[in-house]
Amino acid sequence: MSKILVCDDSILARSQLKDIIKDYDPECEVIEANNGQLAVELFKEHKPDVVFLDIVMPVKDGISAVREMRETDTKAKIIMASSVGNQKHLKEAISAGANDFVQKPLEEEKVREILNLELKGGE
Repeated sequence: MSKILVCDDSILARSQLKDIIKDYDPECEVIEANNGQLAVELFKEHKPDVVFLDIVMPVKDGISAVREMRETDTKAKIIMASSVGNQKHLKEAISAGANDFVQKPLEEEKVREILNLELKGGE
């Protein structure tokens, strides 16, 4: 069973992403965090297969959270999801260690593509 960590300060965004993930795989365990610090703590505790992480969040931003997650697990699969997707944020996220970047509002097809790639090796 796959574990996916969804981190966004918007409960609506977390709910939307959780629905897409559960539709993709009803057996999947979805762990939720509403700030970057909690995301890092849950990441260390649960060791999820994939992480979806917002960039702009309270307590600790997504870029800082990615760096901490990378220190814990160099093979972590971290996907940045943000509505403020400009080139600067994209470059920062990738250089911090993110594997991919998706623009919000999230498109179900794009999330499914990412899940296929990260969970099933692109099947």
